[in-house]
Amino acid sequence: MTEDDASGEPGRKAPTRAHLEAHGGGSGSGDGSQSAGISTRLNWLRAGVLGANDGIISTAGLVVGVAGATTSRAAILAAGVAGLLAGSLSMAAGEYVSVSSQRDSEQAALELERRELAEEPEAELEELTDLLAARGLSRRLAREAAEQLTERDALRAHARVELGINPDELANPWHAAFASFVAFTVGALLPLLAIVLTDASVRVPVTAAAVLAALTLCGVISSRLGGAPALRAVLRNVAGGALAMAVTYAVGTWLGTTA
Repeated sequence: MTEDDASGEPGRKAPTRAHLEAHGGGSGSGDGSQSAGISTRLNWLRAGVLGANDGIISTAGLVVGVAGATTSRAAILAAGVAGLLAGSLSMAAGEYVSVSSQRDSEQAALELERRELAEEPEAELEELTDLLAARGLSRRLAREAAEQLTERDALRAHARVELGINPDELANPWHAAFASFVAFTVGALLPLLAIVLTDASVRVPVTAAAVLAALTLCGVISSRLGGAPALRAVLRNVAGGALAMAVTYAVGTWLGTTA
């Protein structure tokens, strides 16, 4: 039996709350490196789609609101660029802080496990046996698998089976920050370019149409990634974007007439 066979079988019984708290919690399902890698890539893709979606809606609301107050292309461009930079940097900073906290928790859990393996190897072997047995293996086979996994790499075995962590794929805050920055920027560029490259008489409807089309695409992609009905995700996405643009345009128009 290989390490992935022993740690990748479905139906794993989740550790108790007390056990998770003692180890600082775990992330992922511990289904093996291949499925964990696929899950990680899907999470990154989903985060990228959501980041682009955020960039589209927030920047569209901003530039449409300014367009309601003034026809100055320079003013709209300045506001749009400022909003793009502020939003992308904010997203990057937030993602860096969030993923750094996650990585710190994972490293703390691994360090605790490393210390327990050094101090109580027999107890940890018994614990690994229990976890494998809870996943459907016979007690004898679970013990044999636990011994083989421990001989190969005890920390890796406990990290995957017990904590649901792949030590080789800990979250990287810099990668997360860069991905969020790029996703938001790509999304924000659509409404910004649409509104500054079109004539003043049609810039708002053209921008609104481009934004709603992009939000429809984001809704379809996010629904496919999440396995949810596409229509509901699209309607929710489009309604949110349309409401944001309608409100900011109305406020911008009102401020433009009273200023």
